[in-house]
Amino acid sequence: MAAQLDDLIHQPLRLKIMAALYAERDADPVEFSRLKAVTQATDGNLGSHLATLEKAAYLEILKDHVGKKPRTRAALTPAGRKAFRSHVDYLREVVEGVGEGT
Repeated sequence: MAAQLDDLIHQPLRLKIMAALYAERDADPVEFSRLKAVTQATDGNLGSHLATLEKAAYLEILKDHVGKKPRTRAALTPAGRKAFRSHVDYLREVVEGVGEGT
């Protein structure tokens, strides 16, 4: 299968979210506050993009409580990992192809 552009991931904030989650793919799910710090997004903007990625089944949102405080975390699904790798491969092909054939 050839690498291909993924319009959902290509959006800059969603690309940052996916990259942050991919970097932590072997660790515990990433807390919302950590994603917010990494992406520099507002609560509402980050929440909206997480919902879009969850709807596409690229990530799962986990909600629980630590003591009495609510906690929201996110983790990539296998489909999300595959889509992110394919998108990164596509970007590599674009970058490496610049200047070829000119």
